[in-house]
Amino acid sequence: MKKRTGIIAALLLAPLAMVSVPAQGGQAELDLLTSYVGDWRGEGALVGGDRNEPFRCRLTVSKGNQLRINYAGRCSLVNANLSISGTIAYNDNAKQYEAAMSSNAGFTGIAIGTENGGRISFDLRERQKDQGGSDVRIGSRILLVNNKITVDFEVEFNNSGEVLKASVPFNQ
Repeated sequence: MKKRTGIIAALLLAPLAMVSVPAQGGQAELDLLTSYVGDWRGEGALVGGDRNEPFRCRLTVSKGNQLRINYAGRCSLVNANLSISGTIAYNDNAKQYEAAMSSNAGFTGIAIGTENGGRISFDLRERQKDQGGSDVRIGSRILLVNNKITVDFEVEFNNSGEVLKASVPFNQ
């Protein structure tokens, strides 16, 4: 379970870690993004393994250049630590929110945000190999709504069928 703990810690914040995304846009989109600027903390439990594993996260969101916000964070799960950084921006040309991600665990990606009434959801799904070489299916979602951030994730280890899930609400 210790090896999987490191994988899960990496997956928790993988959707939040972002690299540069080209952005242009209007004041309304910038206002919505900057409403998330500040220091955030979240706690949750990883469920589905041998036992529930508690973890804690902190995240700092700051206004970036142009129409973007930047963030950096750290999560701890049992004996594992994960550092992340990233950007969320509004791309006026494509008329969509975009997030790009990276972490110290090697997880990277880009997600398109779906907006509905001030609620923005970023979904990331991918297949990877865990540290033991087994296939894993990763699903994670960042939800920005009503000045709150929630990260949900699910990991399925295809060889064993084991599924681990967590939901982490962040508060300022």
